[in-house]
Amino acid sequence: MKNPIADLNKIFDSRIRLGVMSVLVVNNEIGFNDLKQMLELTDGNLASHLNTLEQAEFIKVHKGFIGRKTSTTYSITDLGKQAFKAHLDALEKMIKKL
Repeated sequence: MKNPIADLNKIFDSRIRLGVMSVLVVNNEIGFNDLKQMLELTDGNLASHLNTLEQAEFIKVHKGFIGRKTSTTYSITDLGKQAFKAHLDALEKMIKKL
C-alpha cells in the first residue's frame, strides 16, 4: 500500500496556512488586519505564516497607501491555487482510501 500522506504538501501542514489559503481561494484579495481578525491570530504569528506562503510563491503581497496610511493586502497566485487544490485532492483521496 502506498504511503497515504505522500501526496500532501508539507507547506499546508499548518492549520494557519490552511486557513490563509482557504480565505484567499474565496476572496480575490484580503488585507492583513482582516485576515488576522478572521483567523484570530497575532501580528507576528500571521506574518510568519504569510512569509512562508510568499516564499513558496503561493501568495502575492500588495503594498500601497490608502490616503497616508499603509495598506498590505494578499492574493493567491496561480501556483498557489494549483498547489492548494492538489493538496485538497490528496486529502480527499487519502480519506476515501482509508
